[in-house]
Amino acid sequence: MVPIYQERFAVHIDDFKHYTTSMIRNHFLIPDVMQAGKISLVYSHYDRLIVGGAVPVEKVLKLEPIDPLKSSFFLERRELGIINVGGRGKVIADDHGFILEYKEALYIGRGTRNVVLESMDHAKPAHFYINSAPAHAVYPNRHVTLEQAERVETGALESSNARRINKLLVNSVIQTCQLQMGMTELKPGSVWNTMPCHTHSRRMEAYFYFEVPEKQAVCHFMGHPYETRPVWMTNEQAVLSPPWSIHAAAGTSNYCFIWGMAGENLEYSDMDTYQPCDLK
Repeated sequence: MVPIYQERFAVHIDDFKHYTTSMIRNHFLIPDVMQAGKISLVYSHYDRLIVGGAVPVEKVLKLEPIDPLKSSFFLERRELGIINVGGRGKVIADDHGFILEYKEALYIGRGTRNVVLESMDHAKPAHFYINSAPAHAVYPNRHVTLEQAERVETGALESSNARRINKLLVNSVIQTCQLQMGMTELKPGSVWNTMPCHTHSRRMEAYFYFEVPEKQAVCHFMGHPYETRPVWMTNEQAVLSPPWSIHAAAGTSNYCFIWGMAGENLEYSDMDTYQPCDLK
């Protein structure tokens, strides 16, 4: 079954200033990332990043190429990152199978012809979060657990942003062409992420929020640092962040999010920071 997909075009920063709430949500919010029995993708014109999810239930799901790729198989010119945020799952990349537990990641390199996704328990299906970017070289497939991630403890309870950053598919852990993915876990009592906030014009980013409790929400902030806009989000939703935009959020509860990046620079610390008191 060919994945269902949408195509999202890039937006100029001057045009964005005039967007209504509904326009912002239509262009940047991805509300239905996880759909039972389907692969759902968004092809973004920001660094050609593909963002989506796969929820295999009774049948396995094969990652087939979508029309914008104009390719004979999905990873003909691309690399792929997967992080499982559901039940135990299995990913078959050509002739090798990888078991992904909750919050574990998998990198699949360019040239892999067959990618098949499967849930080990239909009653508790895997929720595979997917990012894919164009690739210029072939690097080995790698399974990365939380124990293998580069972990950073940052923030403080006093500023409501105590959090653990898990760098999973990044250049300090594995080789990639341009795709970088990781996961940040907010600690109980903390709700702010990515503060002080920043922009990085060398790359775009996508955020996927999960472990957001029922009836709670996350307010994602985007836009120019001096002209910000809010996007209210609920569990298992994603949002695109252009290179000119900040990307920060505050929730009505603590939560987790996955960040994925594509662009010309792989250095995690390459960013232009803005202090909270300077935002508008």
